[in-house]
Amino acid sequence: MPASWIVPDWPAPRGVRAFVTTREGGVSAGEYGTMNLGATSGDDAQCVARNRAIVRSHLPSEPRWMAQVHGIDVAALDASDGPAPRADAAMTSQPGRVAVVLTADCMPLFFCDAKGSRIAVAHAGWRGMSSGVIEAAIDSLGVEASDVIAWMGPAIGPDAFEVGPEVREAFMAHDEGASAAFRSHCEGKYMADLYALARRRLRRAGVGSVHGGGFCTRSDDARFFSYRREKASGRMGAFIWME
Repeated sequence: MPASWIVPDWPAPRGVRAFVTTREGGVSAGEYGTMNLGATSGDDAQCVARNRAIVRSHLPSEPRWMAQVHGIDVAALDASDGPAPRADAAMTSQPGRVAVVLTADCMPLFFCDAKGSRIAVAHAGWRGMSSGVIEAAIDSLGVEASDVIAWMGPAIGPDAFEVGPEVREAFMAHDEGASAAFRSHCEGKYMADLYALARRRLRRAGVGSVHGGGFCTRSDDARFFSYRREKASGRMGAFIWME
C-alpha cells in the first residue's frame, strides 16, 4: 500500500479495517494523476479500471461501487449483488464485504459499532450532510448512537470552502447553532467548516466517539483530488470492511 494512503487513527474494534486512497499509486495521467477511481470523471476508462484493480489487491473482495447522488439513501450491502445502488452511504454486517464512497472535497465518514459487528461509510458534501446522510448512516447500523465510533476523512478545509447563504441556511433550518461553523468572508459569502458541521451533527445524533478531521483536499494538491480546485478532477476512495 502506498505510504500516503490514509489508515484511520481511531479506536475501532479489532477486525474493522479501513483506508482512504490519495493521488499516489495509480496509472492515470494529467489532472487525474495517478490514482483516480472515478469512472465518470472524464478519465480514460482503462486507466480507471487498472487503478481499481490495484486497490482491489489490498481488499478481501470487490468493493460495492455506488452511483452517488448527494442524497441520504443508505445501501444495505448484506444482500446486495445487483446493479450499483444509487446511494451516498453503505452499511454491512457481513465480514469480507467492502463498502466504499468516492470523494473529491466532500467528506468520507467511517462508522462502526463498539463490538465491531457492523460498519458503514458515508459520502457527505454539504447537500447530503444538511439533508441528513450522517444520521441515516448512523441509523442504518441498528445500534444505540452512543455505541457508534466515527472517523472523518479528507475533505475541503474551513479556509478553502467558500459558500453562499443558501448553504448556511440549509444547516440553520434544522439547527440555528450551526451558524458557528460559518464565518463571513465577503459580501454574500461565507467560509464553511465541514468538520465542525459534521462534529455537531454527530454529537446531536448521540455519537460521542468522533475522530479524524484536519485535512484540506483543496489546498493539499500533492495528496488529494479537489473538484473545487480542478473541475476535471479525479476521485479518492474510502474503503471499510470487517475481517
